[in-house]
Amino acid sequence: MTRSSTIDFGRKKQGELFGSGPLRPANIIRNKFPTYRNGSNGIVIKLADAPEMPSLKEAVAKETTDLLDRCQRLSVRELTMKFEKGFNTATLLSNEAKWRHAALLERDILLKNLKSVLESLRGRVGGKNKDEIEESLSMVDILAVELSKREDELLQQKTEITKIAGSLKLASKDAKRIVDEERANAQLEIESAKAAVQKIQLALKEHEIFYQRTGKQDVDELKEEVQEARRVKMLHCPSKAMDIENEIQVLRDQLAEKSSDSLHLLKELELHRSYEENDMPLYELKGLETLGSMLHIVVQDCAHVDFSNSSIQWFRIQPEGSKKEIISGATKPVYAPEPHDVGRYIQAEIKFGGQISIAKTSGPIDPAAGLVDYVEALVRNPETDYNVVILQVNGIAQAADSVHVLSIGRLRMRLAKEKAVVAKEFYSSSMQLCGVRGGGDAAPQAIFWQPRKDLSFVLAFETTRERNSALMLARRFAIDCNIILTGPGDKTPW
Repeated sequence: MTRSSTIDFGRKKQGELFGSGPLRPANIIRNKFPTYRNGSNGIVIKLADAPEMPSLKEAVAKETTDLLDRCQRLSVRELTMKFEKGFNTATLLSNEAKWRHAALLERDILLKNLKSVLESLRGRVGGKNKDEIEESLSMVDILAVELSKREDELLQQKTEITKIAGSLKLASKDAKRIVDEERANAQLEIESAKAAVQKIQLALKEHEIFYQRTGKQDVDELKEEVQEARRVKMLHCPSKAMDIENEIQVLRDQLAEKSSDSLHLLKELELHRSYEENDMPLYELKGLETLGSMLHIVVQDCAHVDFSNSSIQWFRIQPEGSKKEIISGATKPVYAPEPHDVGRYIQAEIKFGGQISIAKTSGPIDPAAGLVDYVEALVRNPETDYNVVILQVNGIAQAADSVHVLSIGRLRMRLAKEKAVVAKEFYSSSMQLCGVRGGGDAAPQAIFWQPRKDLSFVLAFETTRERNSALMLARRFAIDCNIILTGPGDKTPW
């Protein structure tokens, strides 16, 4: 009776021990220490450890390696922030290690209490229960050994963490010191730059004031000189000088008028002589003798003449001497002067019945007003576009219903319609360009352009001004490329 009660008491204590006794705290640290539980028939089973987590040492070492790898790419301020972050992390890890060390101390006390309870129970029970008590004591010893090992590891990790925290703290202080030094150096440089800028501003102000004074003195001196010159001029009878200048200008105008009259009379006299000698009708050129006009061959006595049975040829004549230059292709009763004709006489020779009659301009062809200044303004542009209409292609008439764009550049000419390019050639010796010489009402506004030997165009412009400016501009750019653009059969000085 006494034994059975003793056994029941032992079982009760054993149930309390394995149910909610001192062995329960060992399951609390299952993620760090090996854990055990009771199986069937009183067999103690060791539970599998949870997935291993990186140790504190590895985490701190990885953080330190990342900081060292990135410190080369960070500025001083960012480096300081990283060191402070690492120091804070190390502090937190140190605190965590302290807390875990305290937990280990508490677990050590619990194991000691558990061991004392088991030893007290071992003297009270016997048989199978005593064997289980012995196994429990051995298990507690194993846990104590594991706990001591883990405690040693924690102490070593704590030491290393303390060292790393100290190095991080020292590095943070060094970084702060470097930041302060750099800030101080930058402040000194800024102050020196401000001082230099102030010196330069003062020098510029002094320079400006000096030049204002000297410029004002120069202006005053010039005013004094002008006044002195005016006074000297007034002293030397300025009214007589003005009268003489006016008289000279009047004489010049009268001389120019008499010269034109004499040229006209000489021209008529020559025509009369040729008419009397050759019994030929007298011809003359009708039209303005300026660039952009049209010259017509007419009979002086208004008699009707059929030019179909006669041959006509136009020439350029130099104002000095009688050197004639044939204009190839100009064989019609009308001719539109082009820029090459400016400053030269234009002469037409009419051959009829084996006899030759001559019609000549009374003076050189005059330039168009403002055309030279207009071309000089266009030369400044890299390329100039003109709206043109194609009248002929290789001598074949075309329908004049589509507008093309003729681009004249510094190195080439291009004819296109929208995005389709009809012709595009660089300036070369095979290129020809001149005014239209075959007559027609559109001759003053048309040009002949041969980009290459197997292709030629007759292009009509909107105005005579655009036609003449296009000829002058293209020839100007071609001369810059050592090329002279002339018409078919024209002679070049090169």
